[in-house]
Amino acid sequence: MEPIERLKKLNTIENLWFYILLILREGPHYGWEMPQLIEKKFGFKPGRITPYRVLYQLSFQGLVQGKIKERKRVYQITQKGEEQLKEARIFYKEILKKMKK
Repeated sequence: MEPIERLKKLNTIENLWFYILLILREGPHYGWEMPQLIEKKFGFKPGRITPYRVLYQLSFQGLVQGKIKERKRVYQITQKGEEQLKEARIFYKEILKKMKK
């Protein structure tokens, strides 16, 4: 695998939590919507099961909250999730700033 391909993978599929939180920041969504929303908004396609696993972990960590709506679970970002998203954005901005030097 070429270094750029590895970089892309590590910053997309390997860090899916970041993209899920960005989507949930816009409003609540069902887990089954995540693959399509990620592909449409960010231009890469995660696996079909992976977003569910990530949502489960995010829920366990208190970064998202799931509620049953019409017999389906809908997820929304929590305050803790907002804080983690903010820290991730600061991290990426710092990296980009260092790359400009």
